[in-house]
Amino acid sequence: MTVPAQYTAEEKRKRVFAIISASSGNLVEWFDFYVYSFASIYFASQFFPSGNATAEFLKSAAVFAVGFLMRPIGGWMFGRIADRVGRKKSMVISVLMMCAGSLAIAVLPTYASIGVAAPLLLLVIRMFQGLSVGGEYGTTATYMSEVALRGQRGFFSSFQYVTLIGGQLLAVLTVVILEQFLNEAELKAWGWRVPFVVGAVAALVSLMLRRTLHETSKAEDLNNKEAGTLSSIFKHHRAAFLTVLGYTAGGSLIFYTFTTYMQKYLVNTAGIPTKTASAVMTCALFVYMCMQPLFGMLADRIGRRHSMMLFGGLGTLATYPILEILRGNHNVYVAFALIAVALAIVSLYTSISGLVKAEMFPPEVRALGVGLSYAIANAIFGGSAEFVGLSFKNLGHENWFFIYVTVMMVIAFLVSMRLPKTPSYLHTDH
Repeated sequence: MTVPAQYTAEEKRKRVFAIISASSGNLVEWFDFYVYSFASIYFASQFFPSGNATAEFLKSAAVFAVGFLMRPIGGWMFGRIADRVGRKKSMVISVLMMCAGSLAIAVLPTYASIGVAAPLLLLVIRMFQGLSVGGEYGTTATYMSEVALRGQRGFFSSFQYVTLIGGQLLAVLTVVILEQFLNEAELKAWGWRVPFVVGAVAALVSLMLRRTLHETSKAEDLNNKEAGTLSSIFKHHRAAFLTVLGYTAGGSLIFYTFTTYMQKYLVNTAGIPTKTASAVMTCALFVYMCMQPLFGMLADRIGRRHSMMLFGGLGTLATYPILEILRGNHNVYVAFALIAVALAIVSLYTSISGLVKAEMFPPEVRALGVGLSYAIANAIFGGSAEFVGLSFKNLGHENWFFIYVTVMMVIAFLVSMRLPKTPSYLHTDH
C-alpha cells in the first residue's frame, strides 16, 4: 500500500473542499439523468400511449438507452476539452448542458398535445443529456483521483459514486415524496414534471461551486501535442483502453440491473406495488451509497486489483440466484435484503472504478482515456440493461437476461486479473 504523504492542514482542507465541490456537480448531473428512469413509470403513457404497460416501459427504456449511445461522443468531446483546456472548464460546461436538458423535459408537451413530435423531442433532449453525462464521468473521475490524498485514494475517490448513487437516491426519493401528496392521475398528468424542475434549479447551485475549483492540470500536460488525442491512446495505451472496456462492460451492466432496472423488475416481474417498489429501492440505494467509502477503504488496504477480482468472482456466482429468487418473491423485506447483497458486491467495483481507470492513463490523455472507454462500455451494456431485460421478458425468456449478466461478470473477472499489481500512474500529485 502507498505510504501516505504528509499534508499540511490547509492542503488537506483544500483537497477535501475540492472533492465536495466536484461531487456536488456529479450529484446534480446524475439526479437529472436518472430521474427520467424513475419518473417514466408515470410519464411513459403520456409519450408512448399503447395501453400495454410492458410496451410503454419498453419504449421509454429505449429512449433511456439512446441517451447512453451519446455517451461515447460526450466522453470524447469532454475528455478532449479536459485534457487540452482543463478539468474545471469541462465540468462547468457539462453541468450547464444537463441543466438545460432537464428544464426542456419539464416543459415538454405530451403526445396528446403535439402527437408524434412529443416522443421525438424527448429523444433529442435525452441525446443532449447523454452527451453531457458522457463527459461528466471521465472528467470527474480524473479530477477526483488527482486531488485525492495519497494513501487514501480509494476512500476519497469513492465519493464519486457516493454522489452518483446519491443522485439516483434523490431522484427516486423525489418520486416517493410526490407519491405521498399526489394521486396516480395527478402524477401522470403533471406531477412527473416536478423532479425535472428541481434538477434544473439544483444545477445552478452546482455551477457556482464548480467555478471555485482549483485546476489540477499542469501547463506542460495541456500543451503536450498528444494531449487529448485518440491517436496517442491507441498508439501508446491500447491495452489499458481495452482493459477498462472489459471490466466496465460487466460493471455497468450489473450496476444498472440492480439500480434503475430493479424498480421496474420488482413491479413488472415480482408483482410488487409501484409505491412499495419505490420505497424498497429508496432504502436499498441509501444503503448502497453508504457502502462506497467503506469499500473504498477496503481497497486501500487490500489493493484495487483484489477488490476488482472479488467483484467479478462474487458477481458471477450470485447474480443468477438473486434475480431468480427475486422473480418469485413477494416479501418486500426479502427483496430488500437480496438487493442489498447484490449492491454490496457491486460496491467492490463502483467504490474505486473511477480511480482504477484513472491510474491506467497518463495525465495528458487521462480524461479522454477514462471518459471514452467508460462511455463506450456503459452505452452498450449499461444503457441497454433495461431494454434487454424487458425484451427478454416480452419474449417469455426472462431468465436469458440472468445468464447474460452472469456471462458479463465472468468477463469482468477475467479482465480484472490483467490489472497491474502496482498502478502505473498517479504515484505523484498534480
